[in-house]
Amino acid sequence: MKYLSTICLLVISYSAFAQLEKSLDSLINKNINPGDPGIALYVETNGNTVYNKGFGLADVSGNKTIDSKTNFRLASVSKQFTAMCIALLVKDQKLSFDDPISKFFPELPAEISRKVLLRHLITHTSGILDYEEIMDNKSKTQLLDRDVLNILKTEQNTYFNPGSQFRYSNSGYALLALIVEKVSGQSFAEFMKERIFKPLKMKNTLVYEADVKIPHRSMGFAMDKNNKIYPNDQSSTSAIKGDGGVYCSLKDYKKWTHGIWNNTLVDMPSLLSQLNISIKEVTSSYYGPGWFYFDKGNPALFHSGSTCGFSTYSINIPGQKTSIVYFSNIAGNSEPFKKILDILNKAGIGSPAQVFSLHQLTR
Repeated sequence: MKYLSTICLLVISYSAFAQLEKSLDSLINKNINPGDPGIALYVETNGNTVYNKGFGLADVSGNKTIDSKTNFRLASVSKQFTAMCIALLVKDQKLSFDDPISKFFPELPAEISRKVLLRHLITHTSGILDYEEIMDNKSKTQLLDRDVLNILKTEQNTYFNPGSQFRYSNSGYALLALIVEKVSGQSFAEFMKERIFKPLKMKNTLVYEADVKIPHRSMGFAMDKNNKIYPNDQSSTSAIKGDGGVYCSLKDYKKWTHGIWNNTLVDMPSLLSQLNISIKEVTSSYYGPGWFYFDKGNPALFHSGSTCGFSTYSINIPGQKTSIVYFSNIAGNSEPFKKILDILNKAGIGSPAQVFSLHQLTR
C-alpha cells in the first residue's frame, strides 16, 4: 500500500505538471508572433524543474531561436551580482559596508561623500542623484561607469540626507562597480568572472563590454505604438556595467539561484540581515543586496529589469526552493509575466502578490 500511494502521488504530480506546461505553452504562444523576438521562462519549485522553455527568436535577422542557453541582457537584475561583488570584498576584509565613499572618490563633493556609506549605495538610500535624470540626453556617445562619476562630481545636492529614505537610483550601482575595480585591482568584468561566474560554473555569463563577443546572444527589440517590432538593442546607457550590464541565460541563472540557496559564495541570510531598508510604499517589503524582498524570516526575493530592448524578472524563494525566471528580448514586455504568475499561483507555486508594486519603484 505504501508503494501504491507513492505511485499514485507521482501520477497526480505528473498530471498537474503536464497541465501547467500546457497552460504556460498556450499563454506564451499567444503573446509571441512567428518571426518575432520572444521569451524564455524557467520555473523550479521544491527543487524540481517544472518548466524550462524558450519561444521566439534571439535575433530576427539570423533566425536564431530562443532556448535555455540564450543570453539576455539582465538590466537591473544585474544589481544582485554587483552587490555580491561588494559582499565578497567585505568577506575578504578589504571593505566594510560602513566605509564612506569619500575613501574611494576624492573627486566627489566631500560634504556628500563623507556621509554616504557603501550600505547606502547598495540599498538605494544614498540620496545621490540618478544619472539618468541629469545626463546630457543629446549625446550619442555611450556612457561608462566612469562617466557617471564625472557627472556626479559636479553635483552639490542629494535627494535627501543619506540613510534616511529609500529612492531607487542607478548611480549607486555604477559607483559600486568602480569601487570593485579600485579595491580588487581588476576590471569589474574580470572580478565578476573570477569570483562569481567561475565558482558557480556559469560558463557563458559575462559583463557587457563593447569589444567582447557574447555567446548565444539575444538582440534587443521594442514595439512602436502600432505594435510593430523594431531593433532597439543599445542606448546611450547600455555600456554602464554596475547597474545593468550582465548577460545571462536561463541555464546559467539556475546555477546562480542554487548558489544563493546553498550559500556557496556568502551566507545569504546573514547578508540580508546586514543590508536591508524597509520600503514604505509596499507593506512588509525591504531592499537588500540587489534584491527587493518580503518576510525577513523566510524571504521571498524579487527583482526586475527594464531597458531599451529587454524585460527581465526573477522571483526566488530560498525556503521553498522556488525560482521563477522570465527573460524577454522585447522592451516593456511585462504583461505575459503577470499572466504567467496568475497561472503559477493557481498551480500552488507561490509568489508575492505585490511584486509589480515593487517593479514600479525601479522606474
